Formats: sequence, C-alpha cells, structure tokens
Amino acid sequence: MIRWGEQQRARDPGCFCRLIVKDVMQPVWIVSDTRRKSDVEWFQTHFAPTVQTVRVFASEETRKQRGWTYTPGVDDAESECGLDEGIHWDWTVANNGGPEGLEQQLRPLTEFIQGRLSQ
Repeated sequence: MIRWGEQQRARDPGCFCRLIVKDVMQPVWIVSDTRRKSDVEWFQTHFAPTVQTVRVFASEETRKQRGWTYTPGVDDAESECGLDEGIHWDWTVANNGGPEGLEQQLRPLTEFIQGRLSQ
C-alpha cells in the first residue's frame, strides 16, 4: 500500500489531497495524519491564508512507554518523519501526559476553531 501511494504521489503530489476536498465545502476542515511536506504545501497553496497547521508530538520516552519501538525502514521513512523538519507549525501540542495537560493545550485551538465556525 505504501509503495502504491508513493507511486501515485510521484506522478501527482496532490492526488490524495484533491480527493479529500472534492465536492466538499466546510467552514473548518480538520485533515488528520498528514505525513508529507507535499501534502502540507498543497493545502497551504490551495487554501491559504486559512490553513492552520497543527503538530502533535510525543517524546521518544513517552512513545516507548506506550509500546513503541523503533523499526528501521519504517520509522525513518518519509511517511513517519518527513514533517519533523522544515515546516512552520501554527500550533504545537505535546502529547506526553494525561488528558488534563492535553486538554489545556488544545483549548486555544478549539477556541480558534469555534471562532471560525461562528463567522
């Protein structure tokens, strides 16, 4: 599946992004699990200046506590680390603790979204 997706993106970097937005009009969209710079750049190009980028991350220690182990050839692939550098994030969220800390970090983002919905 990954190989097929890479072949599609090599021919047309925006192919999957266009599928997401086809015939859909919403005041706010949340596109989760974007994994490549080309995807972020596509949305920024086609929906600027309304695009807001959000980076959710966890420390390696937290990830290991949750059962993650590094797998060469998977965890160093573009689909896993392609957005680790070179992207300006409008919002960053550290997912290292419990729900209280996460909720506190998400509050400004949810308020921003609610403000967009009321426009």
